[in-house]
Amino acid sequence: MTATPEARVPWDRWDAPAEDWMLSGECPIGTERTLLLELAARILFPTVLVFSLYLLLVGHYGPGGGFSGGLVAGLAFVLRHIAGGRSEGPEIGARVKVRPPVLVGLGLGIAVVTALALAAFGAPVLSSAKFAFDVPLLGHIEIVTSLALDVGVYLLIVGVVLDLLRSLGSGIERDAREAAAANAGEAA
Repeated sequence: MTATPEARVPWDRWDAPAEDWMLSGECPIGTERTLLLELAARILFPTVLVFSLYLLLVGHYGPGGGFSGGLVAGLAFVLRHIAGGRSEGPEIGARVKVRPPVLVGLGLGIAVVTALALAAFGAPVLSSAKFAFDVPLLGHIEIVTSLALDVGVYLLIVGVVLDLLRSLGSGIERDAREAAAANAGEAA
């Protein structure tokens, strides 16, 4: 069986990923997008974000906390950016536009208010209190007020990483577009 000329695929495009498997967004050089990296990013991105939340919540009783959880979440966003470029398209992450300076400000505000909140009641700055209560389906739960400080640090670190990624990523994308244009000019 011989393929018709319309059905033939050029040798350099036979393994190009289909659009359904691609992450949404524009990659500066479309030929360098790889299916394996994008598929790995699709699987790892939510997994790494859940792990970062685990680090955030377990930080009082083991290794972790807001800083390490925020860095792990930031690395998930870096992986997502490397795999798919800018987030534009039909995915939920592309629909929710979060400005990094807003995250930085919100995180810093939560951290400062939490650090000073108990000082208003006569306790030292950065002191912590523990609240315990019973929830019908979950059982006995203990919450430490310093968890709010960790949430603030988490948001602050994620915002800083996203801002760095936005700043550095736009420069990298611009350089990649210029390099692609120069290569196209040399080929012509």
